[in-house]
Amino acid sequence: MSLQGQMSPPHRDNDAIMLVLEALANRFGDRFSANRTVREQHANITSWHPVKIPDGVVYPESTAEVSEIVSICAKHRVPIIPFGTGTSLEAGVNAPFGGVSIDMGRMSRVIAVNEDDMDCVVEAGVTRKQLNAHLRSQGLFFPIDPGADASVGGMASTRASGTNAVRYGTMKDNVLALTVVMPDGSIRKTGTRARKSAAGYDITRLFVGAEGTLGIITELTLKLHGIPQTIASAVCSFPDLESACNAVITTIRYGIPIARIELLDEVQVHACNVHSKLTLPELPTLFLEFHGTEAGVQEQSGTVAEIAKDFGGGSFDWALQAEDRTRLWEARHNVYWACLELRPGSKFIATDVCVPISRLAECMVQTKADIGKTGLVAPIVGHVGDGNFHVSVMAMTDDPEEMARVKAFIDRLNLRAIEMNGTCTGEHGIGEGKQEFLVREHGANVDTMRAIKAALDPHNIMNPGKIFRSG
Repeated sequence: MSLQGQMSPPHRDNDAIMLVLEALANRFGDRFSANRTVREQHANITSWHPVKIPDGVVYPESTAEVSEIVSICAKHRVPIIPFGTGTSLEAGVNAPFGGVSIDMGRMSRVIAVNEDDMDCVVEAGVTRKQLNAHLRSQGLFFPIDPGADASVGGMASTRASGTNAVRYGTMKDNVLALTVVMPDGSIRKTGTRARKSAAGYDITRLFVGAEGTLGIITELTLKLHGIPQTIASAVCSFPDLESACNAVITTIRYGIPIARIELLDEVQVHACNVHSKLTLPELPTLFLEFHGTEAGVQEQSGTVAEIAKDFGGGSFDWALQAEDRTRLWEARHNVYWACLELRPGSKFIATDVCVPISRLAECMVQTKADIGKTGLVAPIVGHVGDGNFHVSVMAMTDDPEEMARVKAFIDRLNLRAIEMNGTCTGEHGIGEGKQEFLVREHGANVDTMRAIKAALDPHNIMNPGKIFRSG
């Protein structure tokens, strides 16, 4: 009989946990902590899901040390929760069964940069901003930009994407190889530095998006790109959401290699104006960016401007200087803080879906109408060039009636996307929050995922309670 995504929860053995904590304290000294405040900082703190803290936190400095930690935990069947920067939004770093949080923050070396091949090898704790600061003098950059300054190991584990994905792809497209510590403590290397391979199963992609449930990523080989000769950003407002969506769809159909194309509804624009001191018209607005040669950028932007005009868009408001572009995109990335100011006292409940680009306008318009009928404060922002958008529900989480409306809305949003042959999450992942919809989306294929999990992690110690329901 199909278990439809259920996994047996690990048995909590307090004696075993104490043995592991003692062993880690003796081995790692001040790089181990059982302090409650530290433990709380290593649980879910970025979303509305309840916080579930680990029993201890350890800070390795090498793949060998991660292997040693995992071996100790595996011997006693104690849960392991990999931790990057804690910015995931579906409670992916929670510890529902306790256990040990392995903080990868001290593994932050850039091991090698291969300029001619445009790739690099880095430890998992390197953040995207650290990496790009290191690469800038060599004329290279790593394009995946989820907004938060996430670690690249965490970005791979959640298959992150972000504002540049429409042109440069997501993490799955930019990871060439991995070093992974398996649930028994053994070390595996997947992939090579070759740009393509037809040799056997794609084990690298198995770990990209596994949310730490199959192993701990300790090193990554990443594709890099040349910093464009010319970069130009612009904003353009539209009379309504559908017109803005249709301009996006047409831009993508024309094959214009736009680097970024983000859509903010009028509620989100208002929030950004207040928080980031902008003066944008409070209408559905596209944030755009073009990369290439000077002539190429002029051609791309001219074509998109004509498309926008056809759908009622206004003239482009340009940000050509680096500081102006930075201010514009910081406003986009700071939507979390901007949204909190919309409704003081509320909490930020983020959710995302992704649909085929042809269904984008339909899905967003229906979602906007649903927000209105439900009476929620819920701005919309999206990486719309690839059909992905987010809804930020600002909710009073201590109000049961309101939370029932919020949950019902999120359920409808996920089902709407799935019914349009889309997905319940374009980039946030499943974590604890979307397990029901993973089953709705993938059906019996979830049993295949479970079989892989059981084969690699038979005792279910690797980030248990994520992706699959336990019990």
